[in-house]
Amino acid sequence: MRFEAGTEIAADAQRVWAVLIDVQRWPEWTASVSQIERGEPGPLTVGATARLTQPKLRPAVWRVTELTEGRDFTWVSEAPGVRTRAEHRLLPLPDGRTRVELAIAQSGPLAGPVGWLYGGLLRRYLRLEADGLKRRSELG
Repeated sequence: MRFEAGTEIAADAQRVWAVLIDVQRWPEWTASVSQIERGEPGPLTVGATARLTQPKLRPAVWRVTELTEGRDFTWVSEAPGVRTRAEHRLLPLPDGRTRVELAIAQSGPLAGPVGWLYGGLLRRYLRLEADGLKRRSELG
């Protein structure tokens, strides 16, 4: 199961990245996240963790598995029977704007049923995140 959302933001990639990578502040600009607690201090790096609380979902611990500074990061959360991978990618556009692409991919024996039960909610949360990132980054 894979769900995607994207948007174009009237801000450069450096500005959008600064908003995106400051995960502790996500509850300020997206209704898809009500609380985030970092597992360790400092910048988000590969191996870093964060506990996300989202409306209508159980709290989950996410671990950063890939990060290219200024460009993208991916983190993974494991639950019995399902592994969820969330991708956050920025693509600088020639006119100084930025395209953001967000995706959630689920795998494992329960990925199908979980996707069927929560697919609509996950699509909505990706849209809220993309739209909130756009609003916050354009405040600049």
